[in-house]
Amino acid sequence: MTGAPGPSRVARFAMAVAWSSFLSAGVLEALVFAVVDPADLRWFGGAQVDLSTQAVYTVSFLIFWGVIALGASLALLLVTLPPEDVKPARRSPGWPR
Repeated sequence: MTGAPGPSRVARFAMAVAWSSFLSAGVLEALVFAVVDPADLRWFGGAQVDLSTQAVYTVSFLIFWGVIALGASLALLLVTLPPEDVKPARRSPGWPR
């Protein structure tokens, strides 16, 4: 099969991080707001949050998504994978030492 090449490695990693963090943020939002009522939120114990319920849901989802995506990106950055076209070198029988 010769055709147009698929997405690059970086694009595949970005899609994996974005999609998995999106799903995780949705689950986290459902768990948090099953317990917390957005109408009862206060700014660090002070004044009440002056946003609509939908705005609280939206802002919190975006915050959850960003934090989870950052964590997933850092984890992916720490994992070093060899390029797809390079075969790993043959290792000695006692590896690692």
